[in-house]
Amino acid sequence: MTSNLKLTDLPHPARELPPELDGFRVELDAARERADVILDRPPFNIVRMPQREQLRVVFEALDADPRVRVIVLRANGEHFSSGGDIKGFMEATPEHVSKLAWNIAAPARCGKPVIAAARGYCFGVGFELSLACDFRLASETALYALPEQKLGQIPGSGGSARLQKMVGITRTKDIVMRSRRITAKQAFEWGVVTECVPDAQLEAATDALVEELRAFSPLAQRTAKKLLNDTEDSTLSIAIELEGNGYSRLRSSHDFAEGVEAFHGKRRPSFKGE
Repeated sequence: MTSNLKLTDLPHPARELPPELDGFRVELDAARERADVILDRPPFNIVRMPQREQLRVVFEALDADPRVRVIVLRANGEHFSSGGDIKGFMEATPEHVSKLAWNIAAPARCGKPVIAAARGYCFGVGFELSLACDFRLASETALYALPEQKLGQIPGSGGSARLQKMVGITRTKDIVMRSRRITAKQAFEWGVVTECVPDAQLEAATDALVEELRAFSPLAQRTAKKLLNDTEDSTLSIAIELEGNGYSRLRSSHDFAEGVEAFHGKRRPSFKGE
């Protein structure tokens, strides 16, 4: 059963925020160990400045919530997000603006798998939020862009940096310096999007990925995510060393013993995250 969460329902420090979420809501389905963070300011789901900080705290709270195994970031309506509130940028202090990338990186810091499911416009901070997630599922209607050059600006929440890691400098310059829009199909071909599906199948594809991820060990998933994030910029020798350390730690876990026993017993494992 899915229920709407209020900030007061979430662990500290989420209780420090106002009782109403700014432009998004959170749904929890404890039976499926799933939480949905839903952008909900139709028709274009513009992301306002206060919303960024609230999103960060909510992701941190869901990361600490034992009822949640997988987090889905999606949107209400035809568009994921057309980007940020331009007026809000002009009114924000330099100190506030300096925190933009940290807030938007909350999905990447979260130890649990985070899926972004997008259709329609996925521009600016909407694209940057999606890039901070682990998996990006796209409807064939999705369009991705970092249009800040049209405002005399550059992406400020990690967009160009994350994108360059994924597609290289040539394609990133093409997208950023020309404010170029790319389709879901092209994003998939370039390795930005995990899966591109017909619009009517986006929810089913998201549900299927959630169930697939739930079947794995939560401990192994957290270890893999942290390892991959931490070694993205490291040398090969350091990456191999850290991978070995993670593998060694998992060898003594309950989940590894259960996985081996289930494999030999030809049954489905029952992982506990320990």
